Amino acid sequence: MDTEKEIVREIPKGLLKWYDFRKNSRALYVGTEEEELAEMFREMHVETDCVSLQQTMDRDWQECHKGVYDYIICILRLEEQRQPVRCLQAWRPLLGSKGRLLLGMNNRLGLRYFCGDRDPYTNRNFDGIEDYRRVDLDDEKIFRGRCYSYREIMDMLRESGWTFCKTWSVLPDLKHPQLIYAQDSLPNEELSSRLFPMYHCRQTIFLEEESLYTELAANGLFHGMANAYLLECPLEDGFCDVSHVTLTLERGRENACMTVIRGKESVEKRAFSPEGEVRLAAMTEYVADLKAHGIRVLDTRLEDHVLKTPFMQAKTAQVYLKGLLKRDKEAFIAEMDRLKDMILHSSDWVSENQEDGQGVILKKGYLDLVPLNCFYENGEYIFYDQEFCVENCPANVIILRMICTLYYGNVEMELLLPSPFFMERYGLMEKIGLWREKELAFLHDLRKEKELQHYHRQNRRDSGMLVKNRKRMNFSATDYQRLFVDIFRNADTRKLILFGSGKYAAQFLAIYRHEYPVYRIVDNNPVRQGQEMEGIQIESPRLLESLAIGEYKVLICVKNYFGIIEQLEEMGIREYSVYEPDGDYPRERKSAVVKAGGPETEREEVQTKKFHVGYIAGVFDLFHVGHLNMFKRAKEQCEYLIVGVVTDERAERIKGRRPVIPFDERAELVRSCRYVDEAVEIPTDYGNTRDAYRLYHFDCQFSGNDHIDDPHWIAEKKFLEENGAELVYFPYTEGTSSTKIRALIEKETKGV
Repeated sequence: MDTEKEIVREIPKGLLKWYDFRKNSRALYVGTEEEELAEMFREMHVETDCVSLQQTMDRDWQECHKGVYDYIICILRLEEQRQPVRCLQAWRPLLGSKGRLLLGMNNRLGLRYFCGDRDPYTNRNFDGIEDYRRVDLDDEKIFRGRCYSYREIMDMLRESGWTFCKTWSVLPDLKHPQLIYAQDSLPNEELSSRLFPMYHCRQTIFLEEESLYTELAANGLFHGMANAYLLECPLEDGFCDVSHVTLTLERGRENACMTVIRGKESVEKRAFSPEGEVRLAAMTEYVADLKAHGIRVLDTRLEDHVLKTPFMQAKTAQVYLKGLLKRDKEAFIAEMDRLKDMILHSSDWVSENQEDGQGVILKKGYLDLVPLNCFYENGEYIFYDQEFCVENCPANVIILRMICTLYYGNVEMELLLPSPFFMERYGLMEKIGLWREKELAFLHDLRKEKELQHYHRQNRRDSGMLVKNRKRMNFSATDYQRLFVDIFRNADTRKLILFGSGKYAAQFLAIYRHEYPVYRIVDNNPVRQGQEMEGIQIESPRLLESLAIGEYKVLICVKNYFGIIEQLEEMGIREYSVYEPDGDYPRERKSAVVKAGGPETEREEVQTKKFHVGYIAGVFDLFHVGHLNMFKRAKEQCEYLIVGVVTDERAERIKGRRPVIPFDERAELVRSCRYVDEAVEIPTDYGNTRDAYRLYHFDCQFSGNDHIDDPHWIAEKKFLEENGAELVYFPYTEGTSSTKIRALIEKETKGV
């Protein structure tokens, strides 16, 4: 199994692993032997000298290495030099007659910086965009480097004597390459489904970068605003013929691939490692099987461990269908029906549709049989890149993927014809949760989401933070604090009224109703009015007019809250806030208490301990000494101990069976323990570490050590550490557990 460290180590190699280095060549790599690219050169059997940039400027060293190298590779080092032109001039004599320079540079006008990312050298927003005019580059303590624009890089190369240059735009950046386009090449598909942006500072992002590239390309701005460039500068004319590269390196060694397009002639798919070559061989079998079932697929042949297909100059089905919906809705529906039928006939059937919600079961399910992996030409759909096949696969999973990949992130399409229309039309709704679960399980496993949780949290955009950053731009600091931060201000002293009765309100009630009882729910939808939600009456907003100002607090629980805010303002109501499902609402920290119930000498003395607030989560069924020991050890380290008790429903979901002791009794047993300061219910659907931390902001979570090597818990530990908390493991009490007690009871019962 690939680990996070192993996968992440391979990703930077994608920047150059596709490049055709000549056999028996010698390279100068400006960097250290420990770096990923240096390791890649060794793997490719390219004789490489790893040298610091400063050493390459030493005249004695230069004299000894004149004309020695076929390649000089410098990635992100030149930006750290105050006089980069001098470096470029000094490197030319080091190359042989057919030598070439490969240069990797950031673009200070890259789209990432307009989306809110910080400059990699100043760690501030917009410095590069403004050409560092607010930065004192002469201050040695401040200057660590700077980025350049495309024009500045070209001027720099010309000034230093490099006449020939080919440039590729690299997305999202040089350290995390996913898509590489030559200057004469543009995407023929929307990148919103292909690109996963990475950032220096994800907390400051306020735009969805991947959704902007289509319009940039249409307006001639794609390459000028690329985040980074890879430049090939030969001493003589003649360039690498690669025009486009797609890299899927986060998939692990067995699934990581490079798709390389050469000019407008051929397409090559290469495995990133020997382990992945098995998949290439399997793909030729998949193509043959699909063709046998009447599905048109690009011709494919395997030669010398490279899968080759002809180049096709056509728009993707994804692009075609989105345009068709704007022009002709009925024709769009007909084409979707056509694609659905193609999926149904792409394989033999294990079982027919029994009208029980399961649909057709395919003997072989090709999960990438979707518009994203398909061309449209002369009325025909031509599929490509069919990498994945699942046996005994419900056709509904692929049909759902067809809909979801097409509609992903496209608000305009949802307005023209909502995606649920097709889910109803194709009979997916009865078991829609199951189909979504299977699709997400496939994607999460393919993209190694579990293994890469920490890596993604460090580099990928935080969607919740993006929304918050956008909100800050729409409100004053005072209003933002009132609306989105201090949402419980006066909620405990006034009648709390929720505005909205949908899923946001349901989540609020699941998590907070015990601490903040809800008086009423109001909703603009007349159909909802008069009904109940969790035993609370739903009424018209006119209810607010019958209450006195200062008597109540309104909490808006809807996604599109601007209209509700305007409505409340028109009613003269100002005591309102907005609840968000992913909001961070720390409760007021409580002081540790001394529990009564025993002799004065046995009472616990309040003292300063390592942690203020501690947290433990569990089922605590058949309460035993192991539970008691954990509470005691935790209390020894924290002043105030909160214990979350899992509901019967969640316990059954996790363990596959309901607890022997019902929730109310388990919670009371925990609450009565002298080491526990507070026992709380863990909501059935919101019970992970992050939900708990957002609610209680504890300093430490305590857990049994059976999770210590679990990748999920390793990621949770890193999450807590990033937020200033800790995760402490306790060894389980040997020989005692609820599972063992239950098994013993069942054994004794059967013996009777």
